[in-house]
Amino acid sequence: MITPTTRWHETVNRKPFAAPWHGAAFALTVHLHERGIFSWPEWADALAAALREDKNAGHLDGSDDYYNAWLNALQRLLQDRDIAAGTEVQQMMQAWRTAYLNTPHGAPVQLDPLHSESSGSKTGDHQV
Repeated sequence: MITPTTRWHETVNRKPFAAPWHGAAFALTVHLHERGIFSWPEWADALAAALREDKNAGHLDGSDDYYNAWLNALQRLLQDRDIAAGTEVQQMMQAWRTAYLNTPHGAPVQLDPLHSESSGSKTGDHQV
């Protein structure tokens, strides 16, 4: 953990994210912002609301619990803009869960292409 008294040399070999999916969630958020899906103030408001509503509010340690709140904020923004309905998000999450549970250890996880084509994502005028 980086604190106000952490020295620079203690952070040199530190990874910016505790888990790969944290980085992926961060990158996806930046990408969607850059595509004009939402502004930074809208993102900040959504993340703040998700953090306030989190069952561990005030006790998040910046790892999975923080990024779960991050994903909740992102899902809510996409749902509010009718880009991804709640059922679509749940279907996609289940497809990925099935894919990784059926992937041998060490092999890349791949989503079934038939699922991604049939998901019917409502991207409207936005290409994400």
